Order: sequence, then structure tokens, then C-alpha cells
Amino acid sequence: MKSLRSSLAAVLAAPLLSVLLAAPADAALRVFACEPEWGALAQELGGKNVEVTVATSALQDPHQIQAKPSLIARTRNADLLLCNGAELEIGWLPMLLQQSGNPRVQPGQPGNFAAADFVPKLEVPTQLDRSQGDVHAAGNPHIQTDPRNIARVAAALGPRLAQLDAANAAEYARLQADFDKRWQEATARWTAKAAPLKGAAVVSQHKGFAYLYDWLGLKEVAVLEPKPGIEPTVSHLQSVQAALKGNPARMVVYAAYQDPRASEWLAKNANLPVVRLPFTVGGSDAAKDLFGLFDDTVNRLLAAGSK
Repeated sequence: MKSLRSSLAAVLAAPLLSVLLAAPADAALRVFACEPEWGALAQELGGKNVEVTVATSALQDPHQIQAKPSLIARTRNADLLLCNGAELEIGWLPMLLQQSGNPRVQPGQPGNFAAADFVPKLEVPTQLDRSQGDVHAAGNPHIQTDPRNIARVAAALGPRLAQLDAANAAEYARLQADFDKRWQEATARWTAKAAPLKGAAVVSQHKGFAYLYDWLGLKEVAVLEPKPGIEPTVSHLQSVQAALKGNPARMVVYAAYQDPRASEWLAKNANLPVVRLPFTVGGSDAAKDLFGLFDDTVNRLLAAGSK
């Protein structure tokens, strides 16, 4: 009888033992990305070795996110917290970090990665004055609109993945080399294709495209928000319209997550084409990944610029 019980215990324990032994090798590195572009980049560089979840969608304002219990739970389980940084998530990320109790992803730890730390910033304020609206002390945080910045972040993110998951370091290196090659070729193609846009004057609804304009040589001549993050009034829109008579623009640009009414008002009253840019992965049907994001962005700008 004892022998039978021992045999039965061995049979029952065998599957459990195999699961336990297999778990470390099969377990994916859990990446919790704050924005879709960084989730997409982690997937490019991590492949099957990462399990990526994203806190926001392309149709959400990344400044205005609620620290919901579901996001706290994801932060608690993450091996890597991959966010934009430069104060973009200042209204909600600190709460996630505090409430999660996850020591792996706290600032200063290898599991905490801020993409903007690896990119030269534009529009860094010389004097911080919160009365001027949603001003970020570190500079304009919307770095993802320039593909050159994606390359800079990828160069730092690949080694970080390998540091956190040393067993798969060789695979991360291979994936990064492959991405770098494809990305460099694509960036050269986008830059050449968008050359006719150089010097074009544009109006922005929000100061979210500084890096895009820097890359393509576009000139921002007006912003519809009177202050960053402040919705424009009709009187302000009228003043922008009046100013454009002496300094005309070729198009009005807004991001997929924004209410388009201000841009549409100016476009109609100033007789300008209006461009809805995806802004991040998922912001349009064509922007299904990082490559599609810039394909679609350039195509939409060129279409508007030809009108």
C-alpha cells in the first residue's frame, strides 16, 4: 500500500515538477509601457521574449490618465516599466509607482526606463512658470514624432532588455541589429519622400510636434492653444486667423486623440487643409506599428501640402 501511494504521488508530482522546471525558461520579461510607441518598440526589440502591455491608447491624451487599479496591478507585476519621461506622465505615473509596491521598477532601478532620458530635448524652458499652462521643465516631451529619436531610444532599450534578461541577451542583440537596419533604411526613405515639405508653414493645435517639425524642416507659425493644454476660445482662434493673413500657413495639424473642432474651425475660416496625424501607434488604421506610424504621417502631410 505504501508503495502504491508513493507511486501515485510520483505520478501526480511529475507534471507539477515539469511546469516548475520549465517556468524560468518559458517566462517572458513583463514590460509595462506607458504609451503605445514604446510598447511597440519593446515588442520589436524583445520579440517572443517579452510580454508587453500598454497603459494608454492612441486616442487618449497621455497627460490626462487616471491611475486606475488595473494599471496599478500591471505596474506591480512588471519587470520593466517603459515610459516616456520628461514629465509627460507626471499626473499619474507617481501614483502607480507608489501604490504598486514593486521595487524592481522604481526610479533609479534597472526596471525603470524613461525614453526621453536618451534624447536631446527641444523647447526646454529657461524659466518655469506653471501659469503658462502645461509646461514641462525637461522640455517638450513628445519625442516620438521624430524617427531619429526612436533610433536613439532603441539603442538604449535593447541593452536594458538584455540586462534584465541575461539568458536571452544574444537574441536581444540580434533583434536590435535587425531593427536598426530596417529603421535606418525606412528613415532615409521617409526623409527623402518628405523633402517637398521642407520650409512649409504649419499651424498646430497643441505643441505636440516640435520634433516632427525639427526633423522635416517644417515651420510652426501659430499654435491654437493659447497656453499648452488650455483649450482655445473663439476670440483666440480669430486672433490666430487674423495673424495668418500676414504670415500664411499651408496646413493645420492636430493629433488623433484631440478634439478636432478648433483645427476644423480655423481650417474652414482660413481656407486651409486640416491634417489629423496619428501621433502614435494605433492613431490611424495605417499606423499599426512604428513603421506604419511614420509611413502614414508623411503621407498625410504630403497630401495636405499638395492642396
